[in-house]
Amino acid sequence: MEIISAIAVLRETLKGRQPVAFVPTMGNLHAGHIALVEQARRQGRCVVVSIFVNPLQFGPGEDLANYPRTLEEDCRRLQAAGADIVFTPSVQELFPAPQQFQVEPPAIAGELCGAYRPGHFRGVATIVLKLLNIVQPDCAVFGKKDYQQLHIIRAMVRELNVPVEIVAGETVRAEDGLALSSRNGYLSPAERAEAPRLQRQLAQVKDAVEAGQQDFAALESAAAADLAGHGWQVDYISLRNAATLQHAQPGDTALVVLGAARLGKTRLIDNLECASN
Repeated sequence: MEIISAIAVLRETLKGRQPVAFVPTMGNLHAGHIALVEQARRQGRCVVVSIFVNPLQFGPGEDLANYPRTLEEDCRRLQAAGADIVFTPSVQELFPAPQQFQVEPPAIAGELCGAYRPGHFRGVATIVLKLLNIVQPDCAVFGKKDYQQLHIIRAMVRELNVPVEIVAGETVRAEDGLALSSRNGYLSPAERAEAPRLQRQLAQVKDAVEAGQQDFAALESAAAADLAGHGWQVDYISLRNAATLQHAQPGDTALVVLGAARLGKTRLIDNLECASN
């Protein structure tokens, strides 16, 4: 496995190594990331994983400075997972001058998580487009846990005619149902024991929808009320059309229920896809 930090060196190294499968990350890797790498291994001859904590997607007061950086351990895990190249650019390498051109995502980027993190998806879309241009992979793998991010990246690639296939990786969960996330490490023991409630509430909404209930607002409110009653600060519980991320309407068949809520100082997100009758 090679560790490369310079764009020019990466491009030279990748010559003649197609097809390339790419997994962009911010490091502090867990089993969910490794599952994406293993999925990429099945997609391409050469697997490239980037590790870059992107300043563009952090807003004021967010945890950019304190975001865990665990490069040595990350590289050990990536080598075991079969990655071929780890791309570890510096901020100076990716932004030798201030980034004046940025990708402006569609209106959906201002809803759900975007309503609570203004500018976040602009920063995500911009760095992903930069990385896709640098690596020029045949496919790139993104996890479904960040469902809104996956939707926005798919739309960007489609509308800007970027020649890459976006592959979705299933959410990896702990035994108690909690979606794996780098942020889980911020939870206290008591908070960690409480954290699976978010997934359980989403599962109740999913089960109700699949049983034929179509009062979506009532289902959302009940799930949010249960979380709030157990000490959560709920940003949203929302049923959406899985293809468009617009608010779910009776008659929609493929739906997704998404949730974001804070437990103590830690913001957790999750989602479950479901089918409406």
